Amino acid sequence: MRALLDVVMLALNIYWWIVIGSAIFSWLYAFGVVNPRNQVVSAIGQFLYQATEPLLRPIRQRLPSLGTIDISPLILLLGIFFLQQVIIYYIYPYVL
Repeated sequence: MRALLDVVMLALNIYWWIVIGSAIFSWLYAFGVVNPRNQVVSAIGQFLYQATEPLLRPIRQRLPSLGTIDISPLILLLGIFFLQQVIIYYIYPYVL
């Protein structure tokens, strides 16, 4: 069972970095640092969007509009952190 929890923790860690990468990529795209016509850049952007949007969209719908500031990735990262802490403190010690 611990092996399963380790895999869940690893998946949460990987998704944590995907969310951070998506936020950074969106900033680079918005400020014109990356070329969206480049196929590699476009493929990376599409992957990051498709990987994060299913969880970010419901958060965005429930948040009040803050203009151009999007704090949904921050809230998602806090949710991932909370889930990891619940696993570490309340589930992992009691699994044999």
